[in-house]
Amino acid sequence: MEKVMMKLGGLTCPSCLTKIQKSVERVDGTADVKVLFNAGKVKFTLDPAQTSPAVVQEGIEKMGYTVQGVKTKELADDE
Repeated sequence: MEKVMMKLGGLTCPSCLTKIQKSVERVDGTADVKVLFNAGKVKFTLDPAQTSPAVVQEGIEKMGYTVQGVKTKELADDE
């Protein structure tokens, strides 16, 4: 499992948060999705055997938002 954080652009209102959260949650292999409106970030856990950050990023960008940076951190089995 990996923790992923994406810096977002184009967030203009709280409904943007809901749209992005639902979009990321629909991707198989994602969990614990949190969109931080004031910080302009989305954080989630990802199973790299099922999907990749690039798939999530593509979905976000298709909705008209931008991804300005992606950070990943591999989780130990006990995290």
